Amino acid sequence: MIRIGILGNIGSGKSYVAKSFRYPVFNADLEVSKLYKNNKKIFLKLNKILPNYIHSFPINKNEMSKAILANKSNLNKIVKVVHKEVRKRMNVFMKKNKNKRIVILDIPLLLENKINIKKDILVFVESKKTDILKRLKKRKNFNKKLYKKFKDIQLSPSYKKKKSQFIIKNDFTNKSVKKSIKNILNQII
Repeated sequence: MIRIGILGNIGSGKSYVAKSFRYPVFNADLEVSKLYKNNKKIFLKLNKILPNYIHSFPINKNEMSKAILANKSNLNKIVKVVHKEVRKRMNVFMKKNKNKRIVILDIPLLLENKINIKKDILVFVESKKTDILKRLKKRKNFNKKLYKKFKDIQLSPSYKKKKSQFIIKNDFTNKSVKKSIKNILNQII
């Protein structure tokens, strides 16, 4: 099985690129969202470590945002709790797809949380900062301070780019992304 990890800045179009490969995708953001909605254990753990912020189940994203913005260490506390469970779900995904030729890992903190393995093929999604900001501002609940906090815990784009075997320049057109993916697949299969 070939594992392809998708890297890039917040809002660069990683999930779009991941889906465009047309292979099974493990989307960590989607898994986190499901955890907040359905996992009472995660709620109880977060409530225990952040009792002043996390009060309601399903976990309210506004409460999470307030916790993250209130204190620098809160984001790290949340990541510690949530990523353990995300990793478990990724392992289930890998077992389920063990006979697939390729799987795509759409995990924002793939390198930061050392989820990648040595033989993973890393693809960096590069987009213009102006395009990224335009897209992020269209998102419901976009918060510039929150965006900065998440950016601060990520490795630099230049480091991720250096670690990647491939770079996809995402100009947010279907044609260019599909062409880049076709080139990558031709080289690795």
